Amino acid sequence: MTITMQNYGLTWTDADGTPRASAVSYDERSADHRKTELEKAGATSIEILPIKPGELPHPKA
Repeated sequence: MTITMQNYGLTWTDADGTPRASAVSYDERSADHRKTELEKAGATSIEILPIKPGELPHPKA
């Protein structure tokens, strides 16, 4: 039986309008938790993206 782990990264826009991307990868539960933290901080356009191991998302311009 093969176990496949899916990693996730986040992209968002800070409250001041600066595009950002996560510098670490998350499991699904942790990514959801981070999204909630970003929402509370006033971030917008928050996306949780599936990524491959060793890959990180890029901020959207």
